[in-house]
Amino acid sequence: MLQPTFPLETERLTLRPFDDDDLGSLHAYQSLPEVARYLYWEPRNLEESRTFLKQKMAATGIEREGDWLVLAVVPRETGTLIGEVNLQWSSREHRQGEIGYIINPAYHGQGFATEAAEAVLRLGFEGLGLHRVVGRLDGRNAASARVLERLGMRHEAHLVENELVKGEWTDEVVYAMLAQEWKARSAIKPGRRGRRNRHD
Repeated sequence: MLQPTFPLETERLTLRPFDDDDLGSLHAYQSLPEVARYLYWEPRNLEESRTFLKQKMAATGIEREGDWLVLAVVPRETGTLIGEVNLQWSSREHRQGEIGYIINPAYHGQGFATEAAEAVLRLGFEGLGLHRVVGRLDGRNAASARVLERLGMRHEAHLVENELVKGEWTDEVVYAMLAQEWKARSAIKPGRRGRRNRHD
């Protein structure tokens, strides 16, 4: 079980639960074709974003296998929602998890995805006690692959045309990290840990 005390803070970001005021900023990136391109859903209209916002608002902790923790990514300098970062408890027995992230393209290239994803990796390993965390992505999504590589995750698999997405056969790439790899990385890069939450 994982129930962080919010907000979580990194060097530049505040990670917090979504709230009603986030609808406009959420829709701003969910409506973009370039954001939906490598995901399972199409660009969303305002009402669709409103529906998904309610789901995100409820995902503030992990109680059982299959649950997702979904956090709003907000640079403290601006206070504006720019994206989201996610952690799933995918297997209790095998202590497995998965991370994901979406950042508004207007804020790409500034390291925000890596900084936010590192925070939820820490929650997975140090808060939830996971043994292994994966990141899965469309094989064409080179930018997302670079985020996982910067986190120190290993390129474990490239599955060729394993999914039919939006009428097109697509490759899936899998990155992973083990708990001992996280500990080793944290030991040699203490400056990347940012501000610690008491539940880290």
